[in-house]
Amino acid sequence: MSAPVRESESQTFVESALALSGKSEEEARKTGSIDRADDQVDALFDLRHQTPHSPVHRAVWEHELPIDLFLPEAPVVPEHCARTMSSSLEIVARHRRAGTLYGSDNKVTDEVLAELGRAGYWGLLIDREYGGGGSSFAGFAQFLTRMATIDPNVSGLASVHGCIGAVDPIRTFGSREQKEWYLPRLASGERLSAFALTEPGAGSDLTALRTRATLQGDEYVVEGEKLFITNAVPGRTIGLVCKIEDKPSVLIVDLPDQENEAFQIVDYGLFALKHLHNHGLRFHGLRVPRENLLEAGRGDGLTIAYHGLNLGRVALCSAAAGSMRVMLANMLPWGHFRRTYGAAIVTRELVERRLGRLAALIVGADALVAWCSWLLDQGYRGELECIVAKIFGSEAQKEAAIELFMKTHGGRAFLKGHHFGENVHEFLAPCIYEGEGEMLGMAFFKSLVKEHGKTYFEPVGKALAAAKIKQPNLLNPAHVWALKDAMIPYAKWRMSQAVQGRRSLPASTLSKVPPALAAHAEFASHMLEHGRLEISGVMTKHQLRLADRQCRMAELSQRMQDAVVMLATSLWAGRQSNELIADAADILCQDLTRKLTGKRPSDAYFRAVTRLGQKIAAGGFEAIAGIEPGEILMPYQN
Repeated sequence: MSAPVRESESQTFVESALALSGKSEEEARKTGSIDRADDQVDALFDLRHQTPHSPVHRAVWEHELPIDLFLPEAPVVPEHCARTMSSSLEIVARHRRAGTLYGSDNKVTDEVLAELGRAGYWGLLIDREYGGGGSSFAGFAQFLTRMATIDPNVSGLASVHGCIGAVDPIRTFGSREQKEWYLPRLASGERLSAFALTEPGAGSDLTALRTRATLQGDEYVVEGEKLFITNAVPGRTIGLVCKIEDKPSVLIVDLPDQENEAFQIVDYGLFALKHLHNHGLRFHGLRVPRENLLEAGRGDGLTIAYHGLNLGRVALCSAAAGSMRVMLANMLPWGHFRRTYGAAIVTRELVERRLGRLAALIVGADALVAWCSWLLDQGYRGELECIVAKIFGSEAQKEAAIELFMKTHGGRAFLKGHHFGENVHEFLAPCIYEGEGEMLGMAFFKSLVKEHGKTYFEPVGKALAAAKIKQPNLLNPAHVWALKDAMIPYAKWRMSQAVQGRRSLPASTLSKVPPALAAHAEFASHMLEHGRLEISGVMTKHQLRLADRQCRMAELSQRMQDAVVMLATSLWAGRQSNELIADAADILCQDLTRKLTGKRPSDAYFRAVTRLGQKIAAGGFEAIAGIEPGEILMPYQN
């Protein structure tokens, strides 16, 4: 059973804080509705799997680090799922070799989509009783990385359909009748799906939704417009977020097979997703059966929308891990071919460093995918952890594309047909998908501090409001007296932090990890431990004005995320059998340590990263085995 929704009297913590800080009633109410939806999603999970009991939250706020929750197990892939995965990879590879993956419109063809449906590709995450494969999410997420090395667009479609499309909302919130009707069709690919949330005026501010559905008899009548909806074309099935009686709700909508007066496609020029269909949707009186409404229990449509986002965030990191593998595989032949001053550039230190850094980013993404997907399979909500995976994966792919891949290829990177030039927007767009990075980083921060704020800071805020004190001054006896009762719990907490010793990770765990990675894990653990005092100090300093300190929240959030990446990567890589994985993880952790401490790179670091690059250039990095690089453009051979 899931725990009841925790409410702070009639307002959420964020809503009451904003109200006390002097924000407008509208801003406090709208922000509070988002905060309430977050609480409602948490309440869908068992208490021990909710955000305050998640690995990251506990790593920051508890004295003992829950190290067992940072040691993911390798997924077991059932034989029938393995066959589906193998067949799907073969289908896409065959069509790519034959030049038939994309049609005359430059989109993935209906023939390929249908063939994948027959292989079982679209049903991997759907339970077997409804015709799907019933794959674990960990097995599915790691499979998406393999698919992305062949074609990231097909990999992305599986995420759109199974993670953020109609599949997850129906699996999680659908009635028995809705599941029996829709899931077999979604599993077979008869109906591919999308999720229609974003609107022209509602992106990060989901309280600005204007699309509405009005009940008329046994049907809802939909009016409104959606924007940037991937995989939304006539004849497909979408989860439509709209207002019903002024409450966010989700309708499962079978889009008509053709445009009509009630339903139109809005075309626009979009550089990213050029091989997929991404459209706006306009509704003028579209009728949807009443029984297509999803029930969210004590939640609403935002609860349903938020639930599947974590799956999509991990899938994004999976795809980034695949895309970066392709970049690395394409850097090697060029590095051996291109010569400057009589030597191949792959022997130059700067290129060797780029190869080592790219391998480090790949290993970091792999570690986060393995860890986060395992946590989701264990029943955790994974809000904090999956945000880390999304931000790291998208930012790593951006760095890999611009700083490592493009710069190594020089001017040829901009030739028509070059892997960079043809895909640059695909490499950058994930920084926006599933939540823009810095905005998502602030969401990470807010989720991380919410419980601490409720426990220690909300009583202080209410005491200030009751005493009509806007700017507290602890040198003023009247202010001290007004706050005396509210401050006692916080004073006790601060005192407990002063007397407890520095934590250490279990020797039994670290003994199984190479010494360098064990040291990185200890450093990351200490950074997270120290983070609780810094976070609490920021909350104390800015108090009710903290909501306006976006830059400070984003910066502190990023440091906590970097420490999480270090911890997850060092522990995961340290348990792998491949020596180069451990070497690459060491490089990533050294890079993050310098980022966190401000230290300059040492000569020992340069030797380590270039030595890693040399091993990769010699063909030692198994992660890119089997990836076929593209041809070298304009070789100018005599």
